[in-house]
Amino acid sequence: MARQGKAGVSHSEGWRAWRIRLMNRVHARIAARSRLASTLAFEPEPRTIGSLTRGQHLLAGSFQFAGHLIQAPGRSVWTVLPPDPAFEQEVQGFLWLDDLAAVADDVARQRAQAWTLDWVARFGRGNGPGWTPELTGRRVLRWINHAEMLGHELEPRIARIFFNALTRQTLFLSRSWPSAPPGLPRIEALTGLISAGLSLTGMEGQVAAATGALSHECAEQVTPEGGLATRNPEELLDLFSLLIWAGQALGQAGRTAGRDHLAAIERIAPTLRALQHANGGLARFHGGGHGLEGRLDQALAAAGVRPVAVSGLAMGYARLSAARTTVIVDAAAPPQGPASAGAHASTLAMELTSGRRPLLVNCGSGAAFGAEWLRAGRATASHSTLSIDGYSSSRFAPPRLVRGRRAELLADTPVAVNAQQAAGPSGISLIAGQDGYVNSHGLTHVRRLNLSADGRTLVGEDTLGAMTDPDRKRFDRMMGRSRSQGVRYMVRFHLHPDVEAALDPRTALISLTLRSGEVWQFRQHGGAAMTLEASVYLEKDRLKPQPCKQIVLSGTVIDYASQVSWTLAKAKDTPRGIRDLGSPGPAVQA
Repeated sequence: MARQGKAGVSHSEGWRAWRIRLMNRVHARIAARSRLASTLAFEPEPRTIGSLTRGQHLLAGSFQFAGHLIQAPGRSVWTVLPPDPAFEQEVQGFLWLDDLAAVADDVARQRAQAWTLDWVARFGRGNGPGWTPELTGRRVLRWINHAEMLGHELEPRIARIFFNALTRQTLFLSRSWPSAPPGLPRIEALTGLISAGLSLTGMEGQVAAATGALSHECAEQVTPEGGLATRNPEELLDLFSLLIWAGQALGQAGRTAGRDHLAAIERIAPTLRALQHANGGLARFHGGGHGLEGRLDQALAAAGVRPVAVSGLAMGYARLSAARTTVIVDAAAPPQGPASAGAHASTLAMELTSGRRPLLVNCGSGAAFGAEWLRAGRATASHSTLSIDGYSSSRFAPPRLVRGRRAELLADTPVAVNAQQAAGPSGISLIAGQDGYVNSHGLTHVRRLNLSADGRTLVGEDTLGAMTDPDRKRFDRMMGRSRSQGVRYMVRFHLHPDVEAALDPRTALISLTLRSGEVWQFRQHGGAAMTLEASVYLEKDRLKPQPCKQIVLSGTVIDYASQVSWTLAKAKDTPRGIRDLGSPGPAVQA
């Protein structure tokens, strides 16, 4: 067993992380001594989407990164004291250039130029925290994407400073990309290297090796079904977008992407379509968000992959869809090992979207709001599924270094997760089960769902039961420890912040009104207690968790099994078609 150092991190893990940081610094200093001076061979079209709102906030001096907001009007982004490393890394990655470009006026252009040249003056010689392969790849992509804006009306001497800095970063990437963690970070580094090699004069020699490496990484990291080991839908979209950009850049230069590169795009596109809700956003699971509005559709259009239906699960998710109602369920075992560093205990959790409006959601990732929110967001109780009081379906292992950062991996996860879908005249059904509570309580969770063919009714049934003789013995031991009081559980349905919920105690019915004017009604059938309680909605583009509501059905397992049935249906007077022209969700707030 590896010896443990501070915070449970093994000495071998700490040594590897230290060695990678040292070699990155060495490569950065070597690249900084280069006297090569490149210019743009051509100016590619910008391929990244920014937020006009965030760009306006930046111009006003509101610096919002990694869940922190710092008000510093009139100051450079580089003179703001970072509250934590995550804030600093976001700034160093230059994604904010997309937001300034979205503003598209002279003030935004001048600010983008000033802050970029300020970075060159402060960090361009290979110093500072931004010299990692993935951050450099991200930064180089933005510089090249927005080269027209950054180079507009620059004096020749200043333009040379900019291009020299871009050349040094390209040389750094050519040396350091193998040290980037496999998966998205390495693909980001390689895509930046390919883009720079094709765009800068004198850098063409870097392209062939990077193209081959990118194709190899696609074969290694993209599963045969078109998914990732992390099972994070938004991470899959990020990777998909990078592969498309690299393929487009190679094609425009008269080069061909690798076979495995192109095959990965072909495999990923159907998976992402299956993970897309009716409103165009992604299902929010395992640390991913819904994605910037329009980004997924743009990526799918650019890929040019003919739509095909996914047979069975897509990256472990089941999709039930009818008449602009989508239900997406986490119906596979959680990620394992290092891939679970950001994963959630969300087995059998679901989301439901009606038209352009999310209705049932998971709380989301709390990573932007600090360690406590990160841990809370990963718990089963933060998802629309069943949880046993005080337990999650997966537990956390002691922290360790993953990709150079401390992380709690999932441990004691469900092993047997089974799902079966069927379609018929009455609608689409799913039956799924998971054994995440068998070791602790001897209980298996089984969830049945049926979405009607017209998309107006979702019928559900959640069962928690001891299925085998060994399971019953384990349950009996648990009952003995609880003095025969049983095992208390809750089935939670987290509601989007835009949903107005009202409980009528006379009819035992909860009315749910969407912004579109649709009204859905929730009923439970059986002996469970039904309450409407407070919840939170976690989204990385916001400064703090948003308050919302959750429906909670509470019950107790006393005699080997307990079952809760429920129905979520559109009210009878809700028309089949509603003209919904408003925003599909709340605007990003500063």
